[in-house]
Amino acid sequence: MRVLVVEDHELLARTIGAGLRREGMAVDVVTDGGDALERLGLAPYDVLVLDRDLPTVPGDDVCRGVGERGLTVRILMLTAAGTLADRVHGLDLGADDYLTKPFDFPELVARVRALGRRSAPPVPAVLRLADVELDPARRTVTRAGRPVPLTPKEFAVLAHLLARPGRVVSAEELLDHVWDEAANPFTTTVKTTLGRLRTKLGGPPVITTVREGGYRADG
Repeated sequence: MRVLVVEDHELLARTIGAGLRREGMAVDVVTDGGDALERLGLAPYDVLVLDRDLPTVPGDDVCRGVGERGLTVRILMLTAAGTLADRVHGLDLGADDYLTKPFDFPELVARVRALGRRSAPPVPAVLRLADVELDPARRTVTRAGRPVPLTPKEFAVLAHLLARPGRVVSAEELLDHVWDEAANPFTTTVKTTLGRLRTKLGGPPVITTVREGGYRADG
């Protein structure tokens, strides 16, 4: 899942970004609404965590811009104003969910994950292929009943592939959805991560490399 965090309080923005990355998400962070609109035109984000009180271009205008462009990104609006009228107005602008500051981080994670599920095509609650089973809610992977410990990036790559069984997924698509803007598209990041993932899953292989195409989960 790729997330754009827009928050003008730099410490809070960095904290949210770091926390979501620890949860295995690809996160980009900006502190201005104008930068947010520019980023939204460059990358396919699944969720936008949007502070309402932004300088230059307010969060309300960013929300309107998402609707005017017909973007499918889901919006979680953050604000210090927690009245019913404020929440209703935010939702009327196009926000999908609303969270009042201060908030508990586990609740933010849960809401982002819920919106991420809504932004993607419906998938089973537990992903299975052959004897591999991935539970997104519990963040667990097993093979033939044996736990397979994965890093957050390995988990995210496997989840993306298992949600698209039999479909060839390009390295560029994986970079777009699993890594953030800091990833260098000219490195072997995806290939290296897939290599470690295959080693941990063991045989027989459930991820196939498609020459000049990408990767496919099949078993």
